[in-house]
Amino acid sequence: MRYFIQLSYNGSAYHGWQIQPNAVTVQETIQDALSKLLNTNISITGAGRTDTGVHAFQMFAHFDVDETLDTENLTFKLNSFLPKDIAIQSIFQVNADAHSRFHAIKRSYDYKISLKKNVFLFDYTHYVHQKLDVDKMNEAAYILLEYTNFQCFSKSNTDVKTYNCKIEQAQWKQEGNLLIFTICADRFLRNMVRAIVGTLLNIGLSKIAVSDMHKILASKDRSKAGFSVPSKGLYLTEVLYPDNIKI
Repeated sequence: MRYFIQLSYNGSAYHGWQIQPNAVTVQETIQDALSKLLNTNISITGAGRTDTGVHAFQMFAHFDVDETLDTENLTFKLNSFLPKDIAIQSIFQVNADAHSRFHAIKRSYDYKISLKKNVFLFDYTHYVHQKLDVDKMNEAAYILLEYTNFQCFSKSNTDVKTYNCKIEQAQWKQEGNLLIFTICADRFLRNMVRAIVGTLLNIGLSKIAVSDMHKILASKDRSKAGFSVPSKGLYLTEVLYPDNIKI
């Protein structure tokens, strides 16, 4: 039987989601805890591969097990077993072929920028003290919706088969001294959001023109785009699935 886990985590202490040698990751931490609680080797698959330091308000993963689980009790036990920076929201049974990564139809990210030095936000936002032209940044962000190939924002030497993504929302909103970039798409490439934000910041700082966004996208060249902003300001906020995956 296959189960989905809905969870959230503070990514500060982890080298991203995916298991890797000699590094503490979210996937390995949850997998080890589940294996101990269920007294069997459990392998979990996540909805995505967030990078080192990236946070998640909502993340999903799936795992298979032979027995029927008391999901409410397992959720309680798992939360008691896991460190304080990983929280399990729910565990629920899904169809045997439901896949947390491949069946996701939409993913959303927020990137948070602090416009004023704030000691309580320093570890969870990117601080920019220069004045930003948010109108220009939104004008450039809207251009993203005209394109499908985002190779220029992808980390080099990735094993993806396609650089195509369908972006349906890309927008900046200011809330007091916090500037939040929200982007939603069917899928994302490695480092894509952080590279987009860095490029938009260059536009907001008048280092490049809004029209340069077209040239950057057409180039398919990572070196033409802006810098990658720090991971601490990036949050996976939503992963959406079809209703029919649940049993």
